[in-house]
Amino acid sequence: MNFSLDWLSRDGKLLLSARILRTFGYGFLSVVIAIYLKFLGFDDVQIGLLLGSTLVNSVIFTIFASFYADRIGRRNVLVIYASLMCISGLIFTFTDNYFLLVLAAFIGTINVTGSETGAFLTIEQAILPQTIRDKKKMNTIFALYNMVGTFAMSAGIILSGLPSLLQEQYFAMNHVDSFKILFMMYSILGLVVMIIYLMISKDIEIKPNLNNSVRQTLSPRSKKIVGKLSALFAVDSFAGGFVIQSVVSLWFFTRFGADLIILSYVFSAAGILTAFSYIVAARIADRIGLVNTMVFTHIPSNILLILVAFAPTLQFAIILYLIRMGLSQMDVPTRQSYIVSIVNEDERIAASGLTNVSRNIAQTVSPSIIGYIFQSFLALSGPFVLGGLIKIVYDLALYLNFRNIKSRDE
Repeated sequence: MNFSLDWLSRDGKLLLSARILRTFGYGFLSVVIAIYLKFLGFDDVQIGLLLGSTLVNSVIFTIFASFYADRIGRRNVLVIYASLMCISGLIFTFTDNYFLLVLAAFIGTINVTGSETGAFLTIEQAILPQTIRDKKKMNTIFALYNMVGTFAMSAGIILSGLPSLLQEQYFAMNHVDSFKILFMMYSILGLVVMIIYLMISKDIEIKPNLNNSVRQTLSPRSKKIVGKLSALFAVDSFAGGFVIQSVVSLWFFTRFGADLIILSYVFSAAGILTAFSYIVAARIADRIGLVNTMVFTHIPSNILLILVAFAPTLQFAIILYLIRMGLSQMDVPTRQSYIVSIVNEDERIAASGLTNVSRNIAQTVSPSIIGYIFQSFLALSGPFVLGGLIKIVYDLALYLNFRNIKSRDE
């Protein structure tokens, strides 16, 4: 991979910079937000509903971007979303009112999953191909885009241990105030990201003669394929909503009493393993194909997910979780590559938008019912068991339906 980036335009470099800063903020918030809400005195159901509202944001904002970004202007929409990110951080910093916090979670593109799923992602993925000077670098830019985001999120996760340091070693802050510093930092990051987007040129905008409507750009064949993929991805995303990073963080905290410093190291290490797994996934896909790579790396990771729930000690749970995270995201770059390679070039934006929306919609449901699952007979093991089993069903269905539908390169 050529890291000189001579083949990437100034706009492309600005987009990578915005993604690095944005995902850095997502990293520490995804770990601390559920624990912070616990310290504020909210119960599991209230926490689940608030986490679910962040995912509703992903759905609505992605749909809005799909239909209006090219009318309003891609840069303008990115600037609006970044400004809301800034405002959301300020609300979390200065109020403990539950309804205002739900509002902030809804408007603020706050990420609780440990991987980006929001509207920024959809718009930027549509822009990236226009930022490369060498068309042979198409796969490289998407790999780089995913890698820098994951590494930045891992760095952000390390910062999630800051409240514990402030409480115990330095300033003897109380729990709530030590968390608020991170929300203020998130607000500042949103402001910087907004400034970066303002620096992007008009070259990123879609050409006036192109139509970005899903209805008009997807052929009947592509509608059938993308529709089926969207349904399957929705099942996977629904299952993934049970084990988003904020929930796993709360589980480690509740089950084993793991503090924020330990959690920051665990999730940061998981992010590093995930980033390197993208490269491994690409090489495996070259040998056995995209669908086979998605399925046969995903099933072992989901078995490990179930086993994590029954780990007898914190150390054993961490080992199982890290191994699982080394496998679980190998389907991300392969899925993105598969989607754009089985439709026509002028259908890629529509196909990506539709599959992203289906995933986001499905993922809004599961966090909202996690509180009830915690209180059921399955108790703390429930989200892991249900999530793992549903994901295995998805893997088998994906293989049965798409094993014979190859990408152009295959």
